[in-house]
Order: sequence, then C-alpha cells, then structure tokens
Amino acid sequence: MTTVLAQINRDIEQKIFPGCAFALVRGDEVIEEHWLGSAAVEAEVLPFTGREMRWDLASVSKVVGVGTVCINLILGGQLKLDQPLATLYPAWHEDTVTLKQLLTHTSGIDPFIADRNQMGLDELVAAMNQLKVTTDKAFHYTDVNFILLGFMLETLYQQSLDQIFEKELFQPWEMSQTSFGPVANAVPTSLDVPIGTVHDPKAQVLGVHAGSAGLFSTLPDLINFVKAYFSNEKYLKLLTNYAEPAKARSLAWDLLEDNWLLHTGYTGPFILLNLQAQKAVIFLTNRVHFRDDRAGWIQDRNRLIDLFLQEF
Repeated sequence: MTTVLAQINRDIEQKIFPGCAFALVRGDEVIEEHWLGSAAVEAEVLPFTGREMRWDLASVSKVVGVGTVCINLILGGQLKLDQPLATLYPAWHEDTVTLKQLLTHTSGIDPFIADRNQMGLDELVAAMNQLKVTTDKAFHYTDVNFILLGFMLETLYQQSLDQIFEKELFQPWEMSQTSFGPVANAVPTSLDVPIGTVHDPKAQVLGVHAGSAGLFSTLPDLINFVKAYFSNEKYLKLLTNYAEPAKARSLAWDLLEDNWLLHTGYTGPFILLNLQAQKAVIFLTNRVHFRDDRAGWIQDRNRLIDLFLQEF
C-alpha cells in the first residue's frame, strides 16, 4: 500500500480531509489497518482516540442497513425483485415502481420536494409518498429510492429501522457500535454540525426512519460487516448487473470491473468488496470537515479507489 499511503498523506497535507482510517480485509484476516491524520476541529487537533471512534457513514448506510436487509429477503425468497413497491407499502401512490428499480436507482422517481428543508417528519414522509414517477428508467442515483425501501421495511416488520437493523444485522453480525445518531465518541464532520449528529439534512429529519443515511459505525464493526458477506456464498449472486441496459449496478451496490462492489458516502467513506476473491477495503474519513467541494472530492476519491484496486 505504499502508493496509497503516500497519496493519503498528500491529501491530508492539502487539507482534502483531516484524517482517515482504513482496513484491508482478506477472508477472516485483517491484512492492514491504518489511522492517519487527526480528527480536527478548527485550530484544535483532536487525535484519534481508538478503534471505537464512530464515523458518519452517510450513504454507505444504504448498504450497511436497508440494502443488506432487502438483499437478504430477496435471496431468501421472502421478497421478489419484480414486486411493485405499492403491494408492500400501500402508502406509496403509484403501482409500477418495483423493488429492483429502487435497489438499482432506475425507478424514474423525481426526488424534488419544494421547501424540503422546512418540513418536519410527518410532512416530509407524506411528500415522499407522493413523488412524481417519470418514464426515464436510466440510472439516476437518489436517496429517495432507499428512503422508500426503508418505509417499506418498517411496514413489513412493524418496527422502526433501528430495531430492524439491530435484530437482522447488527446483533448477528456483531456490530455493537453501529447505530443511528446522535452518538458519543464520534469523529467530527462539518463544523456547523454538532459532533455525533448526522450530517445529511434528510436524515436529520427522518432520524431512525432514514433508509438512505444516518448510521454511524466503527472500523471494527465494518470489518465484521464485510466478513459476514464473505461467510455466505449466496452473496455471490450480487455479481450480476441487475440494471441492464443502464449503468452496471448490483442490488444496492455499484458493480465495477473484476467483480468489485462499491458504495460511497457523501461525508467521504467508501467500502470496496470483492466477494469472489474475499477481499475488502474499508475507508473512513470526514472530508466535509474543511469544506464541501463535492466535485473535487469525487476526483480525489476516485483516484484513491483506483489506487486501492491496483495495489490490493
């Protein structure tokens, strides 16, 4: 990982992010684990206090939570990919959007909600239940797809997402430090968000009902998460493009060349997963701490991803 480490140190020096933690996992073994830089707050430098520090996962929450619960139900035969959302979640107003479309971001749902940031929980849920569905079934990444899947799971289980995740994933997969915020012992995100509070504005309103973002986790918990994926051959079925002829997408995950799965998050984290080779990269950072240059970060992040794929 010489090239990766050198690039990360350059990124820290250039204040692309204040610090990061990452692990390389192969099968049951953690090959490498690194903590670089610091969790900085304005002029004060806060050192990383241990492996139990919690990071805002942002959209990586989609695979750590709702995505994996849905995948398990589909692979287990309890749900079918071509099922319309409305048959499982009657509050949804339209009968053509399917689970596969939501899981691959090909639903055609227009996510725009006027005055969204002024809405409370009930008002926001009602607005999402009435979003317009277009005929454009190309890949368009939007949080709304997974928020609706989360509402569907809550209807099926008659529980909130935090309870569902705890029972279905976090307890059996030994992820005791993964939960919705607010949490203690968290790495700061942006300076205008209280430490341990979710950065995403929709997740701030939806709380434990947010299927798109809102989870905090630790490096050890995410190591257990990827090991759980390695432990069952059923997940090899994810190495299929479920979104043809759109952008290559697995269920919940982006599908890259050479059988790599990927999911990224707005605050900076990403997980790379190769189920055939049983290899994973978990990268955690708080890139929104200094500034929110999303376009620049996508270039920086993609460079890092390419380097990890080349060296691991």
